[in-house]
Amino acid sequence: MSVIEKIISQLSNPGRDSLIPVLQAVQEEEGFISRESVIEIGKALDLPASKIYGVATFYNQFRFTPYGKWNIQVCRGTACHVKGSAALLSRIERELGIGAGETTKDGFFSIEIVSCIGACGLAPVIAVNGNFHARVTPDDVPVILKHYRSIQPEESKQ
Repeated sequence: MSVIEKIISQLSNPGRDSLIPVLQAVQEEEGFISRESVIEIGKALDLPASKIYGVATFYNQFRFTPYGKWNIQVCRGTACHVKGSAALLSRIERELGIGAGETTKDGFFSIEIVSCIGACGLAPVIAVNGNFHARVTPDDVPVILKHYRSIQPEESKQ
């Protein structure tokens, strides 16, 4: 039984109204919404893929690519914004050659914009897989990225 079949089987009356909960459950299970998942959801709920993409792209909670080994969350809350997080985001995007919501081709880094990390007194803040970096400047970005590039896969599980 596929992930989607399992999710659908747990619904009492699966139909069009189930689309968002199904998308949420698939993303929770797989980490993102794949093209294959969209097709399978469409078959299960009798919906065209275009409708599913239309709904999923409307909400910024849904991802269509997996996170990288290192997911960089850039806080764009008020305090971080005032302290320069836009320039920080721009530098990260330039250094990695990707935009927010994307993953590098090697699968190493992804960038995610978050509304607030909850560390306003340390603004601007980024988090890499939950590791906080406070009072980050654009010039700090290459050093931070170099650090994470240097960590071997087995070291990252600690």
